[in-house]
Amino acid sequence: GRIARGDSPTKPPPRGPIPPPEPVSDPHKPRNVVDYALSRAADLRKFHRGGALSSDFCDADPYLLKAAKFHGERAERDCPACKGPNLVELHHIYGDELGPYSGRIRTARELIPLCTKFGEFRVYLVEVCTDCHWNYLIRAFSLGDGTPRRAVPSFKADDLLD
Repeated sequence: GRIARGDSPTKPPPRGPIPPPEPVSDPHKPRNVVDYALSRAADLRKFHRGGALSSDFCDADPYLLKAAKFHGERAERDCPACKGPNLVELHHIYGDELGPYSGRIRTARELIPLCTKFGEFRVYLVEVCTDCHWNYLIRAFSLGDGTPRRAVPSFKADDLLD
């Protein structure tokens, strides 16, 4: 098999029709929520009773720590592991419609205009302590207006907030 000039052996599948809109009453209201509070409480109990090593939970990736330092929003609670005040929250966004900008971190305020610009994207809320390196996935949920759109090939990051 020969590949024609300009073609890629890993050619993306042909685009199909855009699915019909999903009825969404409020695009700013989280849906498909998965809350990890029970799992977190069990892990914290195990951690404080000595049933788990601190390296099991206080092992944040260096990139996650850097993101927490520069993009984290102060949490309204202290770190559950070290009881320190430097606990921050990060909102990671993922979705096919976001195109190459999927996987970015946005503040809670920046999520508001995205809800009406995209049909659906997933948000993962992670807490990170910059002191002891505790990190835990708190909640995952979907946002968006329910109207599917094709992925945006590229745009400036500021265009997301307009």
